[in-house]
Amino acid sequence: QVQLVESGGGLVQPGGSLRLSCAASGNIFSINHMGWYRQAPGKERELVAIVTSGGATNYADSVKGRFTISRDNIKNTLDLQMNSLKPDDTAVYYCNALLRTTTIPFLANDYWGQGTQVTVSS
Repeated sequence: QVQLVESGGGLVQPGGSLRLSCAASGNIFSINHMGWYRQAPGKERELVAIVTSGGATNYADSVKGRFTISRDNIKNTLDLQMNSLKPDDTAVYYCNALLRTTTIPFLANDYWGQGTQVTVSS
């Protein structure tokens, strides 16, 4: 069984920083790409940042220059460093991975974590 577990969320003031982490575990054969998504109340889930297996990164325009995504391919972990946080960044942040399991290594599927709350408020 595969699990993605997020951590690091919390309450911060505008202009502050947080670092989110995601740990993937289970019968993983390989991971293609990993990313962070977020969903605010009344809003659709949106892509925040993504990193491919080769290390290429892409960011939403709203977070460019403020957020940094990174991954550790040995430990199967994913991080999101968030700086200069704004109230509009308030949302539940979800870890996502496109991966193959040892049971079915020829088929890649999407897996999601439970989410971690980030609240930016004074």
